[in-house]
Amino acid sequence: MKKVLVVFVLVVSLCSLSLAGDESTKETKAADRAQAAADVLNEIQGAPDSGIPQEVLGSAECVAVVPSMLKGGFVFGAKYGRGLASCRTPKGWSAPAFFTVKGGSFGLQIGGQAVDLVMLIMNEDGMKHLLSSKFALGADASVAAGPVGRHAEGDTDWKMRAQVLTYSRARGVFAGLTLNGAQIKQDKDSTREFYGRMVSFPASLKGEVEAPAAANVFLTTLAKWAQEAAK
Repeated sequence: MKKVLVVFVLVVSLCSLSLAGDESTKETKAADRAQAAADVLNEIQGAPDSGIPQEVLGSAECVAVVPSMLKGGFVFGAKYGRGLASCRTPKGWSAPAFFTVKGGSFGLQIGGQAVDLVMLIMNEDGMKHLLSSKFALGADASVAAGPVGRHAEGDTDWKMRAQVLTYSRARGVFAGLTLNGAQIKQDKDSTREFYGRMVSFPASLKGEVEAPAAANVFLTTLAKWAQEAAK
């Protein structure tokens, strides 16, 4: 009887350790995405002659990044990606909201490599769509390829026609991207992993919840480049 009890305790202990390891891995994945998104912004904005124009980034209400989207070959088709977004609040940039991107079509041909996707939500209408936690680019929210360069004074088109501006980076090349039909939806699994509970898009993006420590690397990087853009 004692032997059976000992075996039972060992099995329960091993199962507990296994579950703890699984949870740790999940949290690391979400934290890794925040780090990867920060790296994407640093590399894009740190380039000497290209990047998101200061006027554009300085006007954005929210910034969303999907690092290493689609690690496989495709032509004219975006299949799947996971990212995170943050919006401006009176207290600074909000706690991140996690989302998935599914479907859609690229305005250029890319094949066989990971793509970093950056989306800027430019006005209140675009932010309303983002807060709904489920919308389609080009259908619910107007979308356009974002201008590239350090400044965009001569290009006012982005101010007039798009709720969302999109960019891509593949093999080190950063460019505005036409992306229509993509479905943006809350990533509930990643949200639970990151926060330890379910947090709605409005609660995080309006600054109603405190950002976990793992979000600091992304939020600090975003704040740095937004501050640079405001100068």
